[in-house]
Amino acid sequence: MHTLLGLKCVSCGREFTPDEIDYTCPACGPLTGTREVLYDYRAISKLLTRKTLAQNREFSHWRYLPLLPVLQPEKIQPLSVGWTPLYRSPQLENQWGLERVWIKDDSRNPTASLKDRASSVAVVKALEKGVGTVTAASTGNAASSWSAFTALAGLKTAIFVPQNAPRPKIAQLLLFGATVLKVNGNYDDAFDLCCRAAEKWGWYNRSTAINPYLGEGKKTAALEICEQLNWEAPDYVFVSVGDGCIFQGMWKGFKEFYQLGLIERLPKMIGVQAQGSAPLVRAWESRAERCEPLQPRTIADSISVGVPRDQVKALKAARESGGRFTAVSDEEILSAISLLARSAGVFAEPAGAAALAGLKKLAAQGACGRQDRVVVVVTGHGLKDIDGVMQAVSRQPLQVENDLEDVAEKIPSFFHC
Repeated sequence: MHTLLGLKCVSCGREFTPDEIDYTCPACGPLTGTREVLYDYRAISKLLTRKTLAQNREFSHWRYLPLLPVLQPEKIQPLSVGWTPLYRSPQLENQWGLERVWIKDDSRNPTASLKDRASSVAVVKALEKGVGTVTAASTGNAASSWSAFTALAGLKTAIFVPQNAPRPKIAQLLLFGATVLKVNGNYDDAFDLCCRAAEKWGWYNRSTAINPYLGEGKKTAALEICEQLNWEAPDYVFVSVGDGCIFQGMWKGFKEFYQLGLIERLPKMIGVQAQGSAPLVRAWESRAERCEPLQPRTIADSISVGVPRDQVKALKAARESGGRFTAVSDEEILSAISLLARSAGVFAEPAGAAALAGLKKLAAQGACGRQDRVVVVVTGHGLKDIDGVMQAVSRQPLQVENDLEDVAEKIPSFFHC
């Protein structure tokens, strides 16, 4: 049985049936008319319990199927998504005077980013509609994820990327068979062109926020964290933020588990943006309801967004949770890449490490208490943007002859205590 009831506009409150419209509320428009997915929580409470989950041997995010908007489970594609590791980090705890810090490593998903959670759900919805052509706009991670799932489903895929999309992400797109359209402009330009193309030619659009089902896949990261921490929700969750879809999706996941009685409290959500691309930080600090557009400039391509498409739900998530948005510099992000690798053994792209940079900044300000339970979400693997990651590398290989004496001469510290 499915538990999907409908969708509700987050601005005007109008409710829609699942087949009434595909994307945003027609009355409120694409920026403020994003929609929230509604479920029959009474039915879900009988299907998802601590006991049923403990007995469930499906160790992917599909273990939460009753809380996902899937009407035809047979259309789920055979890639294992989710149930990514949650690592305790004693080194980070010791460095910052915190007692409990965990790293949620979502770079372990099939295409090496958290976006697989969203694409795995969106492709089911595309297949349920019976479409043959799909599209998306992305800086790379969402697009490569979407291309992998649509390739398995046999769908024709057109991807719009900005001019500066990283080469490794472009390579993934091409290998998965997508038609890649590199737009002469930034991510926001690519997004707008993609949406115009989808509307003109009737393509199913996976682009962030306007498609209401993406956050449903992303919220499963929050559901896993609750289980992995033995049903004791963290006090703080740090997430890197571009459009805000991961951020708001995870907050929805925590709220739903709280509503179902599976956790006893809710975390504060901390959204981390790059200083050169921080419209949500500015809106939060000024207590505005909407973001002012800006021209983004940051090394962290995955969060280089001037017009956050999920801004209404993201700002609501920060305020409802008692959390906040904060900005970090590109230098702090690069430092966090090295720190994450050396202290937690996790190799993150710049956007993936931004959340840790945010924790480091707020921990230094005393914003997190020593006893607080803190989770940092790593959203993408370092190999997704190797050119960006290499800017965090300060050391170079030592050239040696094929001779042990030369080795001893080049690294004398290895032989002296």
